[in-house]
Formats: sequence, structure tokens, C-alpha cells
Amino acid sequence: MTEFLFVTGMSGAGRSTTAAALEDLGWFVIDNLPPALITKVAELVGRPGSDNERVALVIGRGGGDEYVDAVEPMLNRLRKARHDVRVLFLDAADDVLVRRFEGTRRRHPLAARGVEESIADERRLLSGLRAKADVVIDTGGLNTNQLRQRVTELFGDPVRSAHMQTSIVSFGYKHGIPLDVDIVLDCRFLPNPYWVDELRPLSGLDAPVRDYVLSQPDTGAFLDKVEELLQMLLPSFEQEGKSYLTIALGCTGGRHRSVVLAGALSDRLSAAGVRTSAFHRDIDR
Repeated sequence: MTEFLFVTGMSGAGRSTTAAALEDLGWFVIDNLPPALITKVAELVGRPGSDNERVALVIGRGGGDEYVDAVEPMLNRLRKARHDVRVLFLDAADDVLVRRFEGTRRRHPLAARGVEESIADERRLLSGLRAKADVVIDTGGLNTNQLRQRVTELFGDPVRSAHMQTSIVSFGYKHGIPLDVDIVLDCRFLPNPYWVDELRPLSGLDAPVRDYVLSQPDTGAFLDKVEELLQMLLPSFEQEGKSYLTIALGCTGGRHRSVVLAGALSDRLSAAGVRTSAFHRDIDR
């Protein structure tokens, strides 16, 4: 059985970076694939005897109704053939996409009008695909290395991909809530290490900050309650066929409290046998 990853999303959201990361991870990547060739190529690489066990199909630019119309039949055909099929949608806020196009002076593939109008057209066109995606990555707050890290966490291990993957993400509210998460938890009720002079320049990965946060009276109770809730929810999510679950913990800046709690929660879930990883979106801001 071949594992297929269908990579789509907004133009300018990082498809090229994602394709390169997947190739480095050992995936057989077909980039910039015209929609008309999706079905034919998928059948060729997925037929019995093929050496390509993990195939990523990155749909090329071009837009239009034929883009969307070609996708659903291909996904259904591969699933009927008992292949493992997942959909990755890359997204970013409109203002981020506008800045990226203006910064590179690239022409938007739907540029019948201005950049902003073209982005709105594409978002409308792809709304159905986004809703059906197994995982959405919001690349707006990620640099190239961070995007590659996220792709590696999600798609780097063939064993992990056979089960629901749980990601714990730390973030800072002042940088915006991540768009690609399922559960959001607020850590700002805890004392902020930022106001301790010797802790301010450190991050939640440093032992003094970690010890400070974990020593607070409410921290242990919070982690106990969250772990108890997730132990109840995770099996149900997996039973319903969910492939990826992302839990976000936020503090003010995303450098101290949320980083500590994300790491601690990830450690607890891993110790309980849950396949999980931690990602710190705003730790370097």
C-alpha cells in the first residue's frame, strides 16, 4: 500500500519549501503537477510493484475550477484502492501573502485583478479543500527553517504517520493565535518570568525558567487537569479517524510560560504512550 500526501494550499504559503523538506525526508515528490495529470501520475506511482511507498503530490499553480474538480475524484480513487491518502493544506493570512508577493515581485497565478483580489478569489476557490484537509499548517508566523521543522515533525516518521499524531505548540498571544490548531489553552494565569530580571533574557527551554514555572502552585494542577482531559479526548479523536491533532498553549510573548508547559505536557503524553512532539513558534521573537 502506498502512502499519498496531497499538498495544496494558498499560493505563496510555502509549497516549494514543503516539497523540498518532504524530498529530504525520503518522500517521492512530484512538484508543480498540473491538475489534469493528477490521476494518471497517482495511478502509475501507486500501482502494485512500485518502489515508491511514500508519494507527495504537490499541485502546481494555475487555479481555476479545474484545479478543484480534479482533486476529489483522485482522492476517492486512491482511497478505494486502499492507499493511505492524506491532504496537507498550507495557509497564511491575507496580509502575509500580500507582503510575500510584493516582496518577491512574483505574479499571482490568478492575477486577473490585483494581488489582494486574486488572493480572495483563490481563498474562495480552495475553501472546500481546506475544510477537508487532514492537517493545515499556518505558515504566516514561520520562517523557512521553522516550516521545514513542522513538516519533519508531521511527516518524517513512517511509523508515526500510521497513527494519529499529536503536536503541542507554544505561542505568544501578542503574535496572534495560530490558525492551524484544534485546541487552545491560555497560560497567562501563571506568574510571568519576564518580570524576573534574571529570567527575562532566557527562554522556557532553560532550566531556571522551567523550574520557576513548574514550581508555581497552580502549574501542577493545570497540567493534571489538561492531561486528564486529553486522555479522555485523544482515543475518541483517533476512533473518529482524525489523523492530526494540534494543541496550542499560549502566553503573552511565547517565550517562557507556554514553552515550559508545552514541553511538560508533551513529556506527560509521551510517557502515557501518546505519539507527540512539541513546537515553539515564537520562542525566538
